[in-house]
Amino acid sequence: MEENKEALLDILKELHPDVDFESETNLIGDKVLDSFDIVSLVTEIGDEFDVEIGASDLLPENFNTVDAMLKLIEKKQNDED
Repeated sequence: MEENKEALLDILKELHPDVDFESETNLIGDKVLDSFDIVSLVTEIGDEFDVEIGASDLLPENFNTVDAMLKLIEKKQNDED
């Protein structure tokens, strides 16, 4: 889990180096991440974690926090096993 978190934070920091993603709790609602960021994130997460994030997963609650993204990643990893 901790490895996943570090890898995810690296991806997020590439998108927005100035944001403290660990303390943000409303990345979508506060417009820290926009639709272009989400598209980039989905691609990067897919490549990094070998998971496929579908259209049904593109919900704000899955991308509002680092923990929510980690839960989505872990769910996808477990679903594909």
